[in-house]
Parts: sequence; C-alpha cells; structure tokens
Amino acid sequence: MKRRAFLGLVSATTASALAPTASANNTLRTIGAGLWPATALPSEEVLRFIVFGDSGKGDTAQHELARMMAAHHWNQSYDTALMLGDNIYPDGNPEDIPAKFERPYAELLRRGVSFHAVLGNHDVKKGSEAQINYRNFNMGGRAYHSFTKGDGLVEFFGIDSNRFDFQQRYWLEGALKASQAKWKIAFFHHPLYSSADKHGSDFHLRVELEPLLIKYGVDAAFAGHDHVYERTKPQQGVQYFTSGAGAKTRHGDLERNTPFFAAGADETSSFMSVEITPERFSFRAIDMAGRVMDSGELAPRAAARAATLRT
Repeated sequence: MKRRAFLGLVSATTASALAPTASANNTLRTIGAGLWPATALPSEEVLRFIVFGDSGKGDTAQHELARMMAAHHWNQSYDTALMLGDNIYPDGNPEDIPAKFERPYAELLRRGVSFHAVLGNHDVKKGSEAQINYRNFNMGGRAYHSFTKGDGLVEFFGIDSNRFDFQQRYWLEGALKASQAKWKIAFFHHPLYSSADKHGSDFHLRVELEPLLIKYGVDAAFAGHDHVYERTKPQQGVQYFTSGAGAKTRHGDLERNTPFFAAGADETSSFMSVEITPERFSFRAIDMAGRVMDSGELAPRAAARAATLRT
C-alpha cells in the first residue's frame, strides 16, 4: 500500500475512533481506548487548550502527532495551543517555518486555533527575532508576554527561560501581582523539575523563578526541553508538567524514582489537552495513537488554600 493511501486510511480510522457519543446528561468522549464522561457546559464557561513542546522537526513523528491533535480538536474543540520552545529545529532558522510549523499544523491553523509560543534553546541560535515577530506565534515582538482567555478566567505567562534576567523578572512579578485571573498558568522551555536524564531540572532557573510562582499563586507550569511527558507531585502548591515530546522522544530517559516524580512516559510522542472552568482544571496526556497516558484534576490554589484553612 502506498504511503499516502495508508495515511488516509489511518486518518479515517482515527476519526471514526474519536466520534463522540451523547447521552441524556453527559457527553461521552473517547480517544482511542480512553473513555471519560464530560459534563456538557456552555461555551463561555469552559476554556480548552493543548500544550506541547520540542516539536519543530518536520519529521514523521511531528506530522502524525499533529494529525492526532486535529482529530482531538474535532472531538473536543479548543481554540488555543501553547508551544513550549524548540519550535524550529535545529537552529530556529525562519526559512524552516513553513516545513516545520505551517505544514504540520495547517489543519489546526485552518480551523482558527491560535498558537502561542515561547523560545527554546534551539530557537535562539538563529530565530529569536523572526519568531517573536512571526504572527502565528503570537508573541507580540517580545520573548516574554502574557495574555488572558475566557473573559479573564485564565491568564497565561509566557517566559523566556533562555535569559531570565532582572528586566524579565521585574516584568513577571508586576504581571503576576496585577493579574485578576481565576487561574494563572506559566509556560516556558526549561523545566524547573524534570526526572529525565538528558537535561533534568534547571536548578539555576528554579532558584530565580520558583519563588515568584509560589508567591503569586501560579496554579500550573508547563515546560519542554526534555523529550518526555512528566507530571510531578505538586511543589509548594504549583503543579509542574513537562510536555516535550512534540516530535521524537528519548526512550528510556525518565528516572521514575526521583522524589518529585508522579507520572510520565518516554515511549511515544505526546501532547497535553487541558480543560478549565471556574471550579476545575482537568488535564490529559495523549499519545500519537490517541491513548490517554495520564489524567487528573486540579483545584484553584485559592480554593485549596481556603479548604486548608477550614480544616
């Protein structure tokens, strides 16, 4: 069978497997073998987005995962995608943007999904200026930026972890302090906590950045750099994720016995899907075959603190 025909068959089979089934009270949504009830909510009460990093290779793994993202969008519509850096390998060359971003994600771009990027260590070699000004990365001409979604329900803080200097720290502290969002989410390239061998935790960045995330009530932080999926145990109230398997992974790279490891996978490419309402933050890590590898829910930190005070 020719490759094009084979890929068409895979796409058709995937779409069939992802078809939603409605019941009287809930919408049942399935991804591959994963099935969960999702209470139907008015669109203005829910925000959905996906998260992935280290994707810009233009290879088969990136394209196959992008097709799964599109199938997931058909199943559970989202309007935002966070890109965690290393958007264009090997050096951020803007000439590679069509092959390593626009073509893999053409269907999502056609459907109006808004991508929001931060820079990775590969991007800054040749591509910093081009990427921060590239309209489909929505960085507004700056390596660090923030934006809100869901009528102020969520504020996202995109951080340049390649150079977390005094100027950026001053900006971030002011932005976090001023934020009125119910949920605060940070995203950047280098992980503060990582159980992967290749890179692991960025201890210097942790010293500089973590106190601000804790002080100003950031609920979750997403990073890439290590080509794995990992969820940590919450660290002083902040939930950390590594979602750096947007293309090829590093098999066997995860050390599952670190003090902060909670769940992870290094066998397959993956992305995260997040759904947020005023009361909850639910997440799923989804592999390129559509299987849900990990899932769970977070409560807003303000609500968690209030519950703690009542006990």
